[in-house]
Amino acid sequence: MTLNDSHASKKTRFSVIDIMLIVMSFIWGINFSVVKSALNEGFYPLSFNSLRFGSASLFLLAFLWIRERNLSIHKEDIGRFILLGLIGNTIYQFLFINGIFRTTASNSSLFLAMTPIFVAVLSSILHVEKVQRRVWFGVFLSFFGIVLISLGAGNSLNISSESLTGDVLVLTGTVCWSSYTVLSKPLLQRYSPLKVTTLTVAIGTLPLVVVSIPSLKGQNWSLVPLQGWLSLAFSFFFAIAIGYVIWYTGVSRIGSARTALYEGLITVIALATAWLTLSESMTQLQILGIVLVFVSLYLARRTSNSN
Repeated sequence: MTLNDSHASKKTRFSVIDIMLIVMSFIWGINFSVVKSALNEGFYPLSFNSLRFGSASLFLLAFLWIRERNLSIHKEDIGRFILLGLIGNTIYQFLFINGIFRTTASNSSLFLAMTPIFVAVLSSILHVEKVQRRVWFGVFLSFFGIVLISLGAGNSLNISSESLTGDVLVLTGTVCWSSYTVLSKPLLQRYSPLKVTTLTVAIGTLPLVVVSIPSLKGQNWSLVPLQGWLSLAFSFFFAIAIGYVIWYTGVSRIGSARTALYEGLITVIALATAWLTLSESMTQLQILGIVLVFVSLYLARRTSNSN
């Protein structure tokens, strides 16, 4: 029995991994505003993306070497690492950034909230892990909670000819991120979350940098103020380097479906931030949606894992 199996065989309960995933949710929730701020401060989207992933890759590679003194992987796993790097970083980032630009915020949030559903479906179809009935219930309860939060804000899914391209891109990107999460599970049984994160991010960064070369050449660096560079530093260090490692640690310890449920907290955190800092009102529907998100996490984490 491996270390992961011993973790899985125990009845799950609130633990250090939950605290880590909550921290990750806060980081990713804040990161949306940080990225938007950086782009408003003079960064081109492709320039910003290539710099933050390039910086994160260098940092992670250095940290992995210091921590494990080993960057090697088995020859038979090379193809899977390349596939994960392309799907979860190169393709996903391209689809996400271009999709967000071409559709509404409410449509994007609802499509992204479908991540736990896609993760659970893919895990079952590919027989990567057995998703128990109570976890399925938690997955759909979380999605329903996000729908209520969106409706409470006066937003709803609105598919139109103007937003259709962006909707398709964001939805496809959600499938890519879900696939990235599920397909990593076999590798996490043989490698540490740090190594899987580091190598997939580094592999996915190479095409991102190549595609971004024209943008990097055309970037007016003198127009980027200190705040823009600080936003870049936060995004590469916390959102990618730290956030991705926590995500894969969650997948390794509690499974793909349970980890994906923490995506719902990002919407809750964004709402709470707006409520506290912008004095926005919170409706009864939104409060009910928040409750459902937390109930879904409780149900999923109270389930014993027999994967």
